[in-house]
Amino acid sequence: MSSTDATPSAATLARFAREVAKYPADQRQSAVMACLAIVQQEQGHVTPEAERQIADVLGMPAIAVHEVTTFYNMYNQHPLGTFKLNVCANLPCQLRDGQTALDHLCSKLGVEPGGTTADGLFTVQKSECLGACADAPVMLVNDRQMCSFMTTERLDELVDTLRSAVK
Repeated sequence: MSSTDATPSAATLARFAREVAKYPADQRQSAVMACLAIVQQEQGHVTPEAERQIADVLGMPAIAVHEVTTFYNMYNQHPLGTFKLNVCANLPCQLRDGQTALDHLCSKLGVEPGGTTADGLFTVQKSECLGACADAPVMLVNDRQMCSFMTTERLDELVDTLRSAVK
């Protein structure tokens, strides 16, 4: 699915169909998260148009798809940096310097929470619980890699490593 194309590609529709086939016909809406993940993977974010297309494929109201998109922080609603850094902001992380980690990362990268660096490499987001309270403070990189015990030193190392990965 191209972000400039209003119609999903045949390949995208085939991927949707594989996900829909995993559920009984009367429960095809259960594939909504998988379809959103497909769009996210292909476009980098989920547009309102993509939400409408998913709704049409799954036979559900577009607002219901939008509710899923906006409920979960793993679905980006606008273009983000190459590296999306979600820093946990829930109480266990806050009690173990989670806010310090978020503040340090934002200061180091020169952005506010939710902002993207001028070079387009990093987007820093405040996140709800990431489910690793014993490892606080934690963060998630690109919705895939969990990072634990994120001291300012470890944050600096992570940013340097990610920067060097794109050179």
